[in-house]
Amino acid sequence: MLLRHLMLVIFCWGAVTLSSAALSQEGESGNEPLMGPVIPDYGPVLMPPAGFYSLDPETHYKVSIDIGKTADFPGDRNLKLTSVARFLNMYAQQGIPQENIEFAVIVHGMAANDLLSDEAYQARFNDPNPNTELLDQLHGAGVTIYLCGQTAAFRNIGWGEIRPEVVIALSAMGAHVRLQHEGFTLIPF
Repeated sequence: MLLRHLMLVIFCWGAVTLSSAALSQEGESGNEPLMGPVIPDYGPVLMPPAGFYSLDPETHYKVSIDIGKTADFPGDRNLKLTSVARFLNMYAQQGIPQENIEFAVIVHGMAANDLLSDEAYQARFNDPNPNTELLDQLHGAGVTIYLCGQTAAFRNIGWGEIRPEVVIALSAMGAHVRLQHEGFTLIPF
């Protein structure tokens, strides 16, 4: 499993490196990440060369992602939440209307801490929640975030400690089943 993840990281890094090199050879300034427009402060995007395979701007997409891990170091933002911002920004930059992408995030495991209110996070970790601003922008963009109720209960997270816009699901497993039944496509990484 670790080897698969390492290979994926190397592949993605190589793809970004090759795309950046190709853009520079064409004389385009694609080496600078572009921010926004959906999530203005998070989710930088690098563009590949012209002719890349992409989403159809006329199609309505329902997308979900699973987040079970948090950042490696306290005080760091959850990189998978940043990936949600990147997805939204990337396709908006390519002309996909924001209303054509419906995004759901299912959170469980250690990532549950990332959904704590500022007060609860401060009380538990003596630091402000590093995800607050990003979560505010995701919520403002219409992203629905589900928290596994089993995770919250087993981790002794009180319902009042969770950000108010977070939807409590009976379980992350059940949330995935329901969302898939409703037509959501799970991003598998």
